[in-house]
Amino acid sequence: MSDNEQFWRAIVTGEAGVMRRERRRHRRIPGAPRCKTCLVPLGGAAAPMVRLVLKRRRSAKNPNYCDVCETFVRTHPGGAEVEISMLFADVRGSTTLAEQMRPAEFSRLMNRFFDSANRVVIDSDGLVDKLVGDEVVALYVPAVGPDHARKAVEAAADLLRATADLVPVGAGVHTGIAYVGAVGSDSTVADFTALGDSVNVTARLASLADAGEVLITEAAHTASGSDLGALDRRELSLRGREAPLAVRVLRA
Repeated sequence: MSDNEQFWRAIVTGEAGVMRRERRRHRRIPGAPRCKTCLVPLGGAAAPMVRLVLKRRRSAKNPNYCDVCETFVRTHPGGAEVEISMLFADVRGSTTLAEQMRPAEFSRLMNRFFDSANRVVIDSDGLVDKLVGDEVVALYVPAVGPDHARKAVEAAADLLRATADLVPVGAGVHTGIAYVGAVGSDSTVADFTALGDSVNVTARLASLADAGEVLITEAAHTASGSDLGALDRRELSLRGREAPLAVRVLRA
Protein backbone atom coordinates (compact mmCIF):
# COMPACT_ATOMS: atom_id res chain seq x y z
CA MET A 1 0.00 0.00 0.00
CA SER A 2 1.40 3.41 -1.00
CA ASP A 3 1.92 6.24 1.49
CA ASN A 4 -0.84 8.22 -0.25
CA GLU A 5 -3.34 5.39 0.12
CA GLN A 6 -2.38 4.93 3.78
CA PHE A 7 -2.90 8.66 4.29
CA TRP A 8 -6.40 8.63 2.79
CA ARG A 9 -7.34 5.41 4.55
CA ALA A 10 -6.49 7.03 7.88
CA ILE A 11 -8.73 10.01 7.07
CA VAL A 12 -11.71 8.07 5.71
CA THR A 13 -11.69 5.36 8.39
CA GLY A 14 -11.30 7.88 11.20
CA GLU A 15 -7.86 6.72 12.31
CA ALA A 16 -6.57 10.25 11.77
CA GLY A 17 -9.53 11.72 13.64
CA VAL A 18 -9.48 14.94 11.59
CA MET A 19 -12.85 14.67 9.86
CA ARG A 20 -14.73 13.56 12.95
CA ARG A 21 -13.29 16.32 15.17
CA GLU A 22 -13.95 19.12 12.70
CA ARG A 23 -17.49 18.03 11.88
CA ARG A 24 -18.40 17.75 15.57
CA ARG A 25 -16.96 21.18 16.28
CA HIS A 26 -18.47 22.98 13.31
CA ARG A 27 -21.96 21.49 13.41
CA ARG A 28 -22.53 23.32 16.72
CA ILE A 29 -22.15 26.65 14.89
CA PRO A 30 -25.48 27.73 13.31
CA GLY A 31 -25.62 28.65 9.65
CA ALA A 32 -26.19 27.42 6.12
CA PRO A 33 -25.02 26.37 3.62
CA ARG A 34 -22.11 24.37 5.03
CA CYS A 35 -18.83 23.03 3.73
CA LYS A 36 -19.33 19.59 2.28
CA THR A 37 -16.63 17.92 4.37
CA CYS A 38 -15.94 19.91 7.57
CA LEU A 39 -19.49 21.38 8.01
CA VAL A 40 -18.25 24.88 8.78
CA PRO A 41 -21.07 27.38 8.04
CA LEU A 42 -20.51 29.33 4.82
CA GLY A 43 -23.52 31.59 5.36
CA GLY A 44 -25.79 32.91 8.06
CA ALA A 45 -25.16 35.18 11.03
CA ALA A 46 -22.10 33.20 12.15
CA ALA A 47 -20.30 33.46 8.80
CA PRO A 48 -18.36 36.67 9.72
CA MET A 49 -17.14 34.99 12.92
CA VAL A 50 -16.11 31.91 10.96
CA ARG A 51 -14.06 34.09 8.59
CA LEU A 52 -12.49 36.08 11.41
CA VAL A 53 -11.82 33.42 14.05
CA LEU A 54 -11.57 30.15 12.12
CA LYS A 55 -10.02 31.80 9.05
CA ARG A 56 -12.38 29.96 6.71
CA ARG A 57 -14.56 31.28 3.94
CA ARG A 58 -16.39 29.88 0.92
CA SER A 59 -14.01 28.59 -1.74
CA ALA A 60 -13.89 30.69 -4.89
CA LYS A 61 -13.28 27.55 -6.98
CA ASN A 62 -15.89 25.21 -5.52
CA PRO A 63 -18.86 26.67 -3.58
CA ASN A 64 -19.51 23.32 -1.89
CA TYR A 65 -16.34 23.70 0.21
CA CYS A 66 -14.68 26.17 2.52
CA ASP A 67 -11.36 27.42 1.14
CA VAL A 68 -9.35 25.22 3.55
CA CYS A 69 -11.09 21.97 2.52
CA GLU A 70 -11.07 22.88 -1.17
CA THR A 71 -7.33 23.49 -1.05
CA PHE A 72 -6.77 20.22 0.80
CA VAL A 73 -8.79 18.18 -1.70
CA ARG A 74 -7.12 19.91 -4.65
CA THR A 75 -3.59 19.42 -3.32
CA HIS A 76 -4.01 15.84 -2.06
CA PRO A 77 -5.34 13.80 -4.99
CA GLY A 78 -5.88 10.11 -4.36
CA GLY A 79 -7.91 7.87 -2.14
CA ALA A 80 -8.30 4.41 -0.68
CA GLU A 81 -10.60 1.41 -1.04
CA VAL A 82 -12.72 1.15 2.11
CA GLU A 83 -16.12 -0.18 3.09
CA ILE A 84 -18.71 2.59 3.26
CA SER A 85 -22.48 2.92 3.13
CA MET A 86 -24.24 4.96 0.46
CA LEU A 87 -27.66 6.54 0.19
CA PHE A 88 -29.19 7.60 -3.12
CA ALA A 89 -32.64 9.20 -3.20
CA ASP A 90 -34.48 10.79 -6.07
CA VAL A 91 -37.85 12.29 -6.85
CA ARG A 92 -40.24 10.03 -8.70
CA GLY A 93 -41.97 11.60 -11.70
CA SER A 94 -39.97 14.82 -11.60
CA THR A 95 -40.36 15.26 -15.37
CA THR A 96 -44.15 15.17 -15.05
CA LEU A 97 -44.00 17.57 -12.10
CA ALA A 98 -41.88 19.99 -14.11
CA GLU A 99 -44.36 19.87 -17.00
CA GLN A 100 -47.21 20.84 -14.68
CA MET A 101 -45.45 23.81 -13.07
CA ARG A 102 -43.77 27.03 -14.07
CA PRO A 103 -39.95 26.71 -14.05
CA ALA A 104 -39.55 29.08 -11.08
CA GLU A 105 -42.20 27.19 -9.10
CA PHE A 106 -40.55 23.84 -9.85
CA SER A 107 -37.18 25.27 -8.83
CA ARG A 108 -38.60 26.36 -5.47
CA LEU A 109 -40.10 22.91 -4.94
CA MET A 110 -36.80 21.15 -5.66
CA ASN A 111 -34.92 23.58 -3.41
CA ARG A 112 -37.29 22.66 -0.56
CA PHE A 113 -36.60 18.98 -1.27
CA PHE A 114 -32.83 19.57 -1.26
CA ASP A 115 -33.05 21.61 1.96
CA SER A 116 -34.92 18.78 3.71
CA ALA A 117 -32.53 16.14 2.36
CA ASN A 118 -29.50 18.19 3.35
CA ARG A 119 -30.72 18.52 6.95
CA VAL A 120 -31.45 14.79 7.24
CA VAL A 121 -28.03 13.78 5.88
CA ILE A 122 -26.08 16.23 8.05
CA ASP A 123 -28.07 15.32 11.19
CA SER A 124 -27.24 11.65 10.57
CA ASP A 125 -23.48 12.30 10.17
CA GLY A 126 -23.54 11.71 6.44
CA LEU A 127 -21.58 13.59 3.80
CA VAL A 128 -23.70 15.19 1.10
CA ASP A 129 -21.87 14.05 -2.02
CA LYS A 130 -24.22 15.59 -4.57
CA LEU A 131 -27.47 17.54 -4.81
CA VAL A 132 -28.14 17.49 -8.52
CA GLY A 133 -31.14 17.31 -10.83
CA ASP A 134 -33.75 15.48 -8.77
CA GLU A 135 -31.30 13.34 -6.80
CA VAL A 136 -29.46 13.34 -3.49
CA VAL A 137 -26.29 11.28 -3.01
CA ALA A 138 -24.93 10.81 0.52
CA LEU A 139 -21.87 8.94 1.78
CA TYR A 140 -21.49 7.39 5.22
CA VAL A 141 -17.82 6.68 5.84
CA PRO A 142 -16.25 4.92 8.86
CA ALA A 143 -14.77 8.26 9.96
CA VAL A 144 -18.24 9.32 11.15
CA GLY A 145 -18.59 6.11 13.17
CA PRO A 146 -18.46 2.33 12.78
CA ASP A 147 -22.27 2.20 12.57
CA HIS A 148 -22.34 3.92 9.18
CA ALA A 149 -24.73 1.33 7.71
CA ARG A 150 -27.31 1.93 10.44
CA LYS A 151 -27.03 5.68 9.96
CA ALA A 152 -27.55 5.37 6.21
CA VAL A 153 -30.62 3.13 6.56
CA GLU A 154 -32.24 5.29 9.22
CA ALA A 155 -31.44 8.47 7.26
CA ALA A 156 -33.17 7.03 4.19
CA ALA A 157 -36.32 6.38 6.20
CA ASP A 158 -36.13 9.84 7.78
CA LEU A 159 -35.69 11.44 4.36
CA LEU A 160 -38.80 9.77 2.98
CA ARG A 161 -40.80 10.87 6.00
CA ALA A 162 -39.47 14.42 5.85
CA THR A 163 -40.46 14.82 2.18
CA ALA A 164 -43.67 12.77 2.17
CA ASP A 165 -45.90 15.86 1.95
CA LEU A 166 -43.63 17.55 -0.58
CA VAL A 167 -42.61 15.19 -3.38
CA PRO A 168 -42.70 11.41 -4.01
CA VAL A 169 -39.24 9.95 -3.30
CA GLY A 170 -37.62 6.54 -3.72
CA ALA A 171 -34.26 5.58 -2.22
CA GLY A 172 -31.56 2.92 -2.21
CA VAL A 173 -28.99 2.01 0.46
CA HIS A 174 -25.97 -0.25 0.01
CA THR A 175 -22.86 -1.10 2.01
CA GLY A 176 -19.76 -2.16 0.10
CA ILE A 177 -16.21 -1.40 -0.95
CA ALA A 178 -15.65 1.88 -2.80
CA TYR A 179 -12.73 4.06 -3.77
CA VAL A 180 -13.07 7.13 -1.56
CA GLY A 181 -10.97 10.28 -1.75
CA ALA A 182 -10.13 13.33 -3.84
CA VAL A 183 -11.00 12.62 -7.45
CA GLY A 184 -10.21 14.99 -10.31
CA SER A 185 -7.55 16.05 -12.77
CA ASP A 186 -5.55 19.10 -13.77
CA SER A 187 -8.42 20.24 -16.01
CA THR A 188 -11.28 19.63 -13.54
CA VAL A 189 -12.08 20.71 -10.00
CA ALA A 190 -11.15 17.94 -7.55
CA ASP A 191 -13.98 16.58 -5.44
CA PHE A 192 -14.25 14.37 -2.37
CA THR A 193 -16.41 11.49 -3.58
CA ALA A 194 -16.71 7.73 -3.98
CA LEU A 195 -16.31 5.61 -7.09
CA GLY A 196 -16.80 1.97 -7.98
CA ASP A 197 -19.33 -0.78 -8.52
CA SER A 198 -20.89 -0.33 -5.08
CA VAL A 199 -21.77 3.26 -5.97
CA ASN A 200 -23.37 2.12 -9.23
CA VAL A 201 -25.40 -0.53 -7.40
CA THR A 202 -26.79 2.06 -5.00
CA ALA A 203 -27.75 4.38 -7.85
CA ARG A 204 -29.61 1.56 -9.61
CA LEU A 205 -31.47 0.66 -6.41
CA ALA A 206 -32.73 4.23 -6.08
CA SER A 207 -33.92 4.23 -9.68
CA LEU A 208 -35.89 1.00 -9.10
CA ALA A 209 -37.50 2.02 -5.81
CA ASP A 210 -41.15 3.06 -5.90
CA ALA A 211 -42.28 6.26 -4.25
CA GLY A 212 -42.14 5.84 -0.49
CA GLU A 213 -39.75 2.87 -0.68
CA VAL A 214 -36.17 2.31 0.44
CA LEU A 215 -34.46 -0.67 -1.22
CA ILE A 216 -31.74 -1.97 1.12
CA THR A 217 -29.22 -4.57 0.03
CA GLU A 218 -28.68 -7.57 2.27
CA ALA A 219 -25.15 -6.30 2.94
CA ALA A 220 -26.46 -2.97 4.26
CA HIS A 221 -29.35 -4.60 6.13
CA THR A 222 -27.03 -7.03 7.93
CA ALA A 223 -24.41 -4.39 8.68
CA SER A 224 -26.98 -1.90 9.99
CA GLY A 225 -28.29 -4.13 12.76
CA SER A 226 -31.30 -1.81 12.85
CA ASP A 227 -34.46 -2.96 14.53
CA LEU A 228 -36.69 -2.30 11.55
CA GLY A 229 -39.09 -5.16 12.09
CA ALA A 230 -40.00 -7.65 9.38
CA LEU A 231 -39.14 -6.26 5.95
CA ASP A 232 -40.33 -7.68 2.65
CA ARG A 233 -37.66 -9.37 0.56
CA ARG A 234 -37.38 -8.75 -3.16
CA GLU A 235 -35.04 -9.91 -5.92
CA LEU A 236 -33.99 -7.40 -8.55
CA SER A 237 -32.35 -7.78 -11.93
CA LEU A 238 -29.70 -5.11 -12.36
CA ARG A 239 -28.32 -4.19 -15.75
CA GLY A 240 -24.94 -5.82 -16.34
CA ARG A 241 -25.37 -8.44 -13.61
CA GLU A 242 -26.24 -12.07 -14.29
CA ALA A 243 -27.43 -13.00 -10.79
CA PRO A 244 -30.40 -11.23 -9.21
CA LEU A 245 -29.74 -8.97 -6.23
CA ALA A 246 -31.68 -9.62 -3.02
CA VAL A 247 -32.92 -6.52 -1.21
CA ARG A 248 -35.11 -5.66 1.76
CA VAL A 249 -37.96 -3.19 1.24
CA LEU A 250 -38.53 -0.47 3.85
CA ARG A 251 -41.67 1.60 3.41
CA ALA A 252 -41.89 4.95 5.12
